[in-house]
Amino acid sequence: MESGRPLDSAIVAVDRALRSVFAPAIAARGIPGPSSSADPLPEPDRRESAALMRVNHAGELAAQALYHGQALVARSESTRAMLLSAARSETDHLAWCETRLKELAARPSLLNPLWYASSFAIGALTALFGDRASLGFVAETERQVEGHLDEHLGRLPESDTRSRAILETMRSEEIAHGAAASAAGGAQLPPPLPALMRATARIMTRTAYWL
Repeated sequence: MESGRPLDSAIVAVDRALRSVFAPAIAARGIPGPSSSADPLPEPDRRESAALMRVNHAGELAAQALYHGQALVARSESTRAMLLSAARSETDHLAWCETRLKELAARPSLLNPLWYASSFAIGALTALFGDRASLGFVAETERQVEGHLDEHLGRLPESDTRSRAILETMRSEEIAHGAAASAAGGAQLPPPLPALMRATARIMTRTAYWL
């Protein structure tokens, strides 16, 4: 549990949730890629890019929630610091996706509160099994996110260089998060769990594409 009294930790967790779901994300770094005016898209391409970036925005929100839930229950300060540092990086990703959605005249997923709440619960539950299990969950999550981003990079319209630059930067940083979690002692997850994670992620991505 985060240092301090349980009530204080709960208040911090609620504050993070409200900021993540309802406040505009603020990036500490500039958005990757050329300016939006450099790649005007035909309408069919715009719709496809918008749907894919809505999925990625929902995924980054869920990633923040996972890290926040895991940090709340983490047993060691070093694990908690690593999780919160990764969450701050995900804030940049979230802000970049949010900016790109606005440029594409599109909205985020209507179900973002659900994505955050469910992912936070999964993160906290995973952390109850200990830091090694929690870090192993991070490593497996990032492996799956890498595959998801590879798929989206293959589906993006060729002319959408702005979204492509964002996803490529996100991909490299997600790989680094997973490697850091493994190096910090993340345990390999039992075989049924990664399959369940993939199935759960599939539900979210297919729903967020439209909603």
